[in-house]
Amino acid sequence: MAKVNKKGVSKSVKEQDSPIQKDKSFVFRDIVNVIKSTGLKATTLPEIRDGLAMASENSIFHHTYQYFLRGHITEHTNDFAQWAVEGLEESALAERLSNIDPYSFRSTGDLRKELLNVLDSYIEYFPEPRPALPGYEFYFCESVSFVFPAGLKARNLAEMLMAIKYLDNSSLYYHFFEARTRLRKKDDDFSKWIIDVMKAPEIAERLNNIDPFMSTLEGIREQIIAILEEGIRKDMEVSI
Repeated sequence: MAKVNKKGVSKSVKEQDSPIQKDKSFVFRDIVNVIKSTGLKATTLPEIRDGLAMASENSIFHHTYQYFLRGHITEHTNDFAQWAVEGLEESALAERLSNIDPYSFRSTGDLRKELLNVLDSYIEYFPEPRPALPGYEFYFCESVSFVFPAGLKARNLAEMLMAIKYLDNSSLYYHFFEARTRLRKKDDDFSKWIIDVMKAPEIAERLNNIDPFMSTLEGIREQIIAILEEGIRKDMEVSI
């Protein structure tokens, strides 16, 4: 059986939020999204503004937080910013929208308010851009996310390192990005386990200092691997 919360994230009846088990091991999970259209479409700046005001929180969550699950291969940090430059050719607006950190808000509703504030300010002070060309319309979508075991477990930093090297990107996203919406703080699942269980605050702090907006998922994976390898090497040197 599975339950789906208001953001569209499926959870088992036993609750799958924490990857930290009773035996203090770290159990990796994976996530799959099923995307559906809401029927809302925008071709102009006022239409995207009205769509943002009407869209469900699930839709806002999908186009902002879950943007990183889809690769994050551009300099933008959400679908609205990407469409502003690709659909409307408004790079200044795209930059303003990309400067919004979704993880700094206590709720998706607060994030929606900030997105609307940026759009309202731009509409007030700048000429309205041309409509998006055919084929470049913005379609509001929602998603249902199913979370399930990835089949990997870590009981120490060395096992964590090996798992990170071979994790699917979707699992990496779940523990590094999606965790921030569950924990409602700067921590990701990896750093929380490392500081709470492994008692290695310096490694955890370095993981927390990774900028989630400046790298692709593969780039983030490489940074995590480098931090873990250095931490393990230092621990071995101290033990000798």
